Amino acid sequence: MRRLLLTALLALATGCTQGSVDVPAKPVPLDAQLDPVPNPHGNTDQIDPLPDPEAQGGSVGRAPRRLTVAQLKESIRVAVGMEWDELESRAQSLGRADYALITSENTEPNLVFARFLDDGARKVCIAQAQKDIAQADVSLRTLGRTLPSPMSDLTKLTDAQVNETLVYLSTRFWGAPLSGEELTRYATFFRKAAARAETLKKRDQALAVVCIAMLTDSRFITY
Repeated sequence: MRRLLLTALLALATGCTQGSVDVPAKPVPLDAQLDPVPNPHGNTDQIDPLPDPEAQGGSVGRAPRRLTVAQLKESIRVAVGMEWDELESRAQSLGRADYALITSENTEPNLVFARFLDDGARKVCIAQAQKDIAQADVSLRTLGRTLPSPMSDLTKLTDAQVNETLVYLSTRFWGAPLSGEELTRYATFFRKAAARAETLKKRDQALAVVCIAMLTDSRFITY
């Protein structure tokens, strides 16, 4: 009888132990703890990754766009300080639609655009540089606003003055200042141009060549 009772108690204890293992304990909620929410997008492996910035010139958005003819006209006026008076006569070659045969403006970079822009840059930059050289009031200058007055031998400018001029011009033309190695390269370029201009007795050409280089740079004609 005693053995039978002991066997029954062992069976009952085993059943209780198995029941406690099969039923998981309910987790105790913590303060400010939210229940997990399933991802509404489903499988994230199917989401296209962002494009590689290194493959797009550092941009993860849209590709750069070339200025329209109207934008180019206004940009030259603001950056250089004078308008390109031949632009309207060459507008169609630069991509403007005539709305007869062509109904949308062509803003793709091409050799025709580059050639005409180079011609226009030379004209406006040389003209404005000549005006700046003759202008004693620095506040009325555009390209040489940071240079001393009177604007004499540009080969005698200090490194700080050259860098200040180039930073000012790059910010004016591109909206971003030159820096680092590129600033050094432009400074070397400016000093060579200044030496050449001094030899020719045409000091305005030192400013003009920098203006032309920045005006025909892709950073000026794209946005």
